Parts: sequence; structure tokens; C-alpha cells
Amino acid sequence: MTDLPDLLERTAARTPVGPPPLDALRAGAERRRRRRTATLSGAAAAAVGTVISAATLLAPAPQPTPAAPPPTRLVGIGHAAIAVPADWPRNRSICGTPQQDTVQIDDSSMVLECLAGRPQDVDSVQVSGSPTVGFQADETLVIDGARAERQRTTCYDSSVGSRVCAGAVGIPALGVWFRAESSTSAEHVDRLLSRIRIVPDQAGVPSPWSVTGPPTGALAGGYVPLLSDAGLKAQVKQVKSPSYPSGTLLGVSPAAGTMLPLGATVTLTVAK
Repeated sequence: MTDLPDLLERTAARTPVGPPPLDALRAGAERRRRRRTATLSGAAAAAVGTVISAATLLAPAPQPTPAAPPPTRLVGIGHAAIAVPADWPRNRSICGTPQQDTVQIDDSSMVLECLAGRPQDVDSVQVSGSPTVGFQADETLVIDGARAERQRTTCYDSSVGSRVCAGAVGIPALGVWFRAESSTSAEHVDRLLSRIRIVPDQAGVPSPWSVTGPPTGALAGGYVPLLSDAGLKAQVKQVKSPSYPSGTLLGVSPAAGTMLPLGATVTLTVAK
């Protein structure tokens, strides 16, 4: 029997021995390194993509910038005023019926008797120194410390077909009443009447209609005290007018209802 050590020695003697295959070893190692690098790069890219996707899902959607509210101006009598859109004109009405969004103060067309239709989607505010027609106090409230009376908003079908909603607020102690009307909705009326405020450092130019006088018009002598009571000053401008007696008040500037700082001057055009 041949011993195992002798068999190994003879086998080794017959096996040719050469230099180790270094190039092949290096090439195999390089292939394995590239495979590991590619695998790691793919995993890293997948991880980054996952993070970006998650961030995109979690980020809040951009919100639209809210539109700025339209500018307003104050109109009123004395220290009570209401904010109306700044671009509303005055007295755009036919026989007292507004034909577009408007504020009504000393609207001369109200004395005319006719059935003028109110177009759709027209809002208006009437400011007066006496209770508006049909005013009744359904509730009381306080506006900036002043007691006010509110006539609730109601809607009705007018005789010319449009549906009109109306409501009113009066402040008896300050001698001013506000009536809002809308052929859009009752909400428009309530929104308008919610903008009434008391402005201690300003005063509205009084209405000449609040002064009684001869049939030709109010007399300036009865109007000047109203300006003084409101904290405003009078400047008289006399003009020749053969149609009116001397002392008749022909106009005021700024117009009635304009809010002015206390001590401001109002120009009275008076017939001489």
C-alpha cells in the first residue's frame, strides 16, 4: 500500500509550477469593485428620490394671495358715518331709484313722482338727517358707544319686476339715518349697514335740506349754525342771482355728507 505522503510528493513532482496569475486576479477584483460601486450608487439615488418625493408630498400647496378689499370713503352727517366703496358716485338715480351703485344725499330727483325701475345687482345707501320713509325700530344696538335703532332687512318684489332688499339704521341722538337697498341680496344690505361708525375727530357736512326756508330754498342764516354745531367753519361766497332772494343758500362745497376734519372750512354759495 502506498503511503499518503509518498503519493502527495509524486503528485507535486508531476504538477508544473508557474508564476501566479496576477493580471487575472487584478481584473476580477476590479470587476467586483465596480459592481459594488454601482449597487451603492443605485441605492443612494433611490434613497434621495424617496426623500424628494416625501418632501414634495409633505410640502403645503401654495395658497393664492387674497385680494385686497376695495378702497372705501366715509359719508355721513355730524360724527356718524358709513363706509361706502370709494368709486360710488352721488345720486345716480331716476325719481329717487338708483340706476347704479350709488350713495344718495340731497338727491333732488326724489321729489319727482315716477315709476323708475331698479336694475339688477344695484346697491345703494341713503344718508339723511331725518328718519327714512317707513322707518321702524325692530331692535336696538350700540355703535361705538352710541345707541342706534335697527330696522331689520326685508325683501320685496317691486312694481317694475326687480326684487329689492332694504334695511335701515338710525342714530336719533346724532340726528342721522342710514338706509341700504340692494337688488342683489339681503346679505349686501347687512354688509353695508355693518360699516356704520362714529368718528369723533371728523364731521359730515350737514344737508341744506335740513334747513327750512322760503319756497325758493334754504337761507344761509339758518345753515351756518348747523356747521358750527358740527365743528366746521363757514366761508360765504356771494353771487348775483335774479332768480333767488338775497341770502338764499345756493350750494355748499364740499358737498353734503363729505366727512371733514374738525375745524375745516365749508364754502357757502349765497345769493346777493
